Formats: sequence, structure tokens, C-alpha cells
Amino acid sequence: MPVNDMENSQSTPSGSNGPQLTEEEASRYDRQMRLWGLEAQQRMRNATILVLRLKGTATEAIKNMVLAGIGKLVIVDGEKVTEEDLGAGFLFRDEDVGKNRVDAAKSRIESLNPLVTVETISNASILAGEQFEDLIRAVDVVCVTDWDRDDLIRINAVCRRNKKPFYAGGTYGLLGYIFCDLLDHEFISPDRSAPKDAPKSVKRTEIYSPLDIALRHRWSTLTRRQTKEVNPAVVFSILAIWQYQSLHSGELPDNLSAATELQSIANSLISEAEVNKQFLTQAPETVLNAIANTAVHEFSPVCAIVGGMLAQDLLKALAAREPPIANFFVFDGNTGAGTVTRMGMP
Repeated sequence: MPVNDMENSQSTPSGSNGPQLTEEEASRYDRQMRLWGLEAQQRMRNATILVLRLKGTATEAIKNMVLAGIGKLVIVDGEKVTEEDLGAGFLFRDEDVGKNRVDAAKSRIESLNPLVTVETISNASILAGEQFEDLIRAVDVVCVTDWDRDDLIRINAVCRRNKKPFYAGGTYGLLGYIFCDLLDHEFISPDRSAPKDAPKSVKRTEIYSPLDIALRHRWSTLTRRQTKEVNPAVVFSILAIWQYQSLHSGELPDNLSAATELQSIANSLISEAEVNKQFLTQAPETVLNAIANTAVHEFSPVCAIVGGMLAQDLLKALAAREPPIANFFVFDGNTGAGTVTRMGMP
């Protein structure tokens, strides 16, 4: 499927080209088109979304994207349904345990919206080499969920080579995150400062950074108050989990014995990032103790919130209306709060 440009931007498919909405689609999506407009719906209709890994976060994101009316969904997951998947993955049933995840979920995804084409790939070997490059080139947006940092960086690099927007999201117990690299993203934003007789919307461009650059972000320019507002304890707890996985062949911490190592990693990352010492010098021990015990588990409410936010932001980027996340969102299930940190962006 060809990817169309919006004013020379390669980050979203165009709503003015490609197949137009059918009468059935216009009727089904009438209410939401009143919210975000025909062109935005057309962009979604002409988009192919690639989702890698079907766990709790992806389940919620897929539900929202399919109901919103994207054109095609491609899901890749070579793993089988486990008993643990039944807690947060509402697309699975008891009898699905032992079956491949995408095979078990496909018909239930299709039933959400028969107008959306759903393609599933259960052979994970496609995620390497030229096959993966071909797969990336065939879609409009890539969404990777519950993956380790090192592979996220690799996949992000493949997306950049092929000029495809990249989203990543996942949960670790009560914590969750979303990262996005939308390349040079153009969007329409309300201009609330415009005079009464002037246009109420303006076109803006946001220049994003890849994940490997974002992770080198230095916090030294933030005041104590600004640092507090972005909840760095949660940000660095998630970054510590990523580093832990890198040191342990992709494995997540699964008991309290990992807390000391997580604390050491987090404190080192905080120091390297030059976080304002008036607010944070080391990661809270209570947070890391909790992560050590719960990071390996999925909690349905946290998956629902993070997956819902992930889908909402991806659809917003496709519609090219309103500014998307820029560029690292974290959710703290202990407080119910979410914050966005601008990492490594101009």
C-alpha cells in the first residue's frame, strides 16, 4: 500500500488520496467524524498499522484502533497464549492456552469491526533481515509493545531507514510507558492566541529523535519545579528495568532479590543524566522494591490505560491534528498520574 505525503512529510498517510470512505464506513464512523473531521477519518481509513507482540498493552491499543476505523492491521507474535495472558489479554479464553496468540485472537479482533482488514503473522523470524525491512516498508506506522530496550532501538532504526513513524509502549506492574519517534511530524494545532478574525488553526512541525538519542538526554536545564512535574523517579525506574534486561538476556526482574541491582542501575542513570540534585539524587527504594516484585506481571487496569493512551496518540498522529506525545510518556499506577518528558528533542 503506497504511503502518501502530507505537504512533503512522510510521517502520515494522506486523507485526500487512496480509496475514499464507502457509504457503510461513513455511516459507521459518523459520530467520530463529527469530532475529528472527514479528512482525519480518511487518513485512518487508508493506514496500515503494524503491531509487534500481542500482550495486554497491545490488546487494548488494538481494540481502540480497530474501532476507530484504521484500514488494515498487521500483528506479529510468535509466542503462545499462557495462563498469565488471560488476566490482561481480553482477546484470549481459557481454551486458547497453548495456541499461538495471533491465531487465537484474530477472529475476535475482526469481530470488533468487520470493515478493518486483519492480517496475522505467527512466524517471528520475519522480524530479522530483509524480510523485516520489506514488512516495515509495507506499512504506515509501527507499534511495538512490551519489548526490551535493545530491540526497540534496533526496530526504531529500521523504521527510520524506511521513514516510518515508530511507537513503543508497555507496562511493568503498576508502571507503564509510551515512546514515539514520528520523524518530522506536521500537524494542525489550534492557535488560541490568534485574533478574533484570524485563522484559528496553524500548521506546526515537531522534529522527533530516535530512542537511542532520547536515552542520552540530559536533564540539567530543568529547574527543581520542572523536574518534579515530570516525575523522574518513574522515568528512571523504567530506564533501570531496560538496563536490567540488557544485562540479563532480556529477562525482567521477578523477585525482591533484584531490588539492589535495580537501585544501583537507577542511581547511576540519574547521575549520568544530570538530574536536578535539589529534587532527586537517587531512585526511591520503595518504588524499586515494588518493581522488583511486580515488573514481570501485567495488571489489566494499567494495560487498559497505557494501551488506550497509545492508541489515542497513534490515531492523533495519523489524523495530523493536535500535537502527539513528545516524546516519552510514563504512567504511575500508584498515583494514577501520567507525565510527558521531552527527551533528546530539539
